[in-house]
Amino acid sequence: MNKETYLNDALGLSSQSLTYMVSQQLAAHYPDQGILQTGDCDFDVRSYAGAGLCEVKIHQQPYPQINYSWLRGEEGGEIARSLENAWQTITWQDQSFDLLLLSWTAYGTTYSLQWLIGASQAAVEGFFSVVCDWNTEIRDEIMVFDEGSWEKSQELYYAIKNASLDNLILPGTLKQDIFRDLQRFFESKATYEHYNIAWKRGIILVGPPGNGKTHMIKGLLNALDYPCLYVKSFDAQYSTNNANIRAVFDRARRSAPCIVVLEDLDSLINDTNRAFFLNEVDGFNANQGVVLLATTNHPEDIDPAIMNRPSRFDRKYYFSLPELAERLAYIEQWNTALHSSTQLTEAGIQQAAEVTEGFSFAYLKELFVSALMRWIDIKDQTDMDTVILEQATFLREQMVTEDPEATEEETEDDEE
Repeated sequence: MNKETYLNDALGLSSQSLTYMVSQQLAAHYPDQGILQTGDCDFDVRSYAGAGLCEVKIHQQPYPQINYSWLRGEEGGEIARSLENAWQTITWQDQSFDLLLLSWTAYGTTYSLQWLIGASQAAVEGFFSVVCDWNTEIRDEIMVFDEGSWEKSQELYYAIKNASLDNLILPGTLKQDIFRDLQRFFESKATYEHYNIAWKRGIILVGPPGNGKTHMIKGLLNALDYPCLYVKSFDAQYSTNNANIRAVFDRARRSAPCIVVLEDLDSLINDTNRAFFLNEVDGFNANQGVVLLATTNHPEDIDPAIMNRPSRFDRKYYFSLPELAERLAYIEQWNTALHSSTQLTEAGIQQAAEVTEGFSFAYLKELFVSALMRWIDIKDQTDMDTVILEQATFLREQMVTEDPEATEEETEDDEE
C-alpha cells in the first residue's frame, strides 16, 4: 500500500463510498492481520498516550493534517491541536499497531473514523477495549452530556471541589437531611439486596431560583465523592431526545454507583420524550446504584407521572425563600468576610435582615455586591449601614419591575 497517496485517494471519494472502500482495501493489504474500524469517541488514543500508557508516533509522510484552535481562559489562552487525517504508529506493552484516522464533512456534519491494524483480531480488540475502558473511567472530572455526546470537564470538577455544605445556609436541618438520605443510600447496598429492593433513588430539589439548590448539589457531590454525570440537555442537532436519554442512562449504569444531575428537570422533559424517559427510569433496566438528583423551579410544569410516583422521584425537598433567621445568618456570614471598613454594625445587620423579607439568597448576594460598589463611590459621605438599606430599597423596586428568574439566574450559580 502506498501510504503517500492513500489519504488523498480515500478522501476524494463520496461519503457513502469512503468507509467501505477503506475497509476493503485495508483488508486486502493486511490479509493476515486484525483490523478494527471505529467511530467511538471513547477510543481516544491521544488521551491514553498523554497519561503515559502507550506511545503514539505520527507519520510525517504522508503529510498529517492538524487543526489548530485557540482556547480562551481566565488567565489568557493556549493552543489546542486536533489531528484530522494521519497515519500513526502505536506502541503498547510489547505490541505495535498502525492507526489510520480520516475526517471529512458531508451534509454539514463532520465525521471521523479510525482503523486500528495489529498482529491479530484479538490484539486489536484487546487494545481497543483497554483504551475505551480507561477513557470511560471518571477521574478528577465531571462527565457532562450536551449536544448528544459526553465531555469530561475538569473545570466543573474543581468548581465542585471548592463547594462545601459548611457555608450553605438553609432552614432547620434541611441540608443535613438531604446529605444523610444519600449517605445512607450509598452505604446500604447490601441491605437493599437482602430484601430484594431496587438499589436506586430519585431526589428532586424544588423551589424558586436563587435559594441554594445548585450549591446544595455541589456540596453533596463534594462530600459524597461518587462519580457525577451532569446532563445539560437532551436536545441535539443530529440525534433524537430518545437516543440521548438512552445514552445518559447507559453511561449511568456503567458508572454506578453514581449520581446523575438533572438541573431544571422541567426544561429537560417534555411531552415528546416523557414516555421514553420514564421507561429508562423504571422500565426493565434495574439502574442499580444510580441516584437521579434533579432540580426544578417550576414543579407545576412537570407531569405528575414523574413527580408523584415513588419509584421515580421518591424524595422531594423544598427550598423556599429564606426566613428572618436564615437571612440574618447569611448577612452575618457575608459581613464577616468583608474588610473591616465596609462591615455593617450589629444594628445594621439586624436592620438589613428585617428589610429583606422576600429576598432570595441570590438577591441577598446582589445586595452586598451592589452596596459595596455604591459605597466605593460615596464612602466619604455615609456609612455601610445606610448604603445597605438604600440598596435594599432599590433592589426591591427591581424585583417588582423585572423578571426575578432572569435577574437571579445572572448571579453566580452557587447561590442557586
